[in-house]
Amino acid sequence: MYQQMIFVNLAVRDLEASKAFFEGLGFRNDPRFSDETAASVVISDTIVAMLLTHEKYGQFTKKEIVDATRSSEVLLALSAESRAKVDEMVERAVAGGGSVAGETQDLGFMYGRAFDDLDGHTWEVVWMDPAAVEG
Repeated sequence: MYQQMIFVNLAVRDLEASKAFFEGLGFRNDPRFSDETAASVVISDTIVAMLLTHEKYGQFTKKEIVDATRSSEVLLALSAESRAKVDEMVERAVAGGGSVAGETQDLGFMYGRAFDDLDGHTWEVVWMDPAAVEG
């Protein structure tokens, strides 16, 4: 069966620092699709973040590149297998130079936190109780 993938392209100011940040979150760089202008960060079998220098990102758009530390361009949400994994990822992000974004959301059946990466892109990490999803 065909598994559709998503490639999230993000403009970054310091490619090496951003690669290290995402590797610190437990994701891996795929050198086959990386060079001095881009890094392919594998989040899962179907999710890849393409970290692109501003020059490289500019080759794909005629629009102004947003400064994500001042303007919101997108909210990226990742699922987590447990509340503890939500906390772990956010703590790793902060330890790697990111910052906590927003307030913790705890609805009992759903738990989420968010962080901003080194360039200000907001990543939400969410756990949902499987029993609540099925019900």
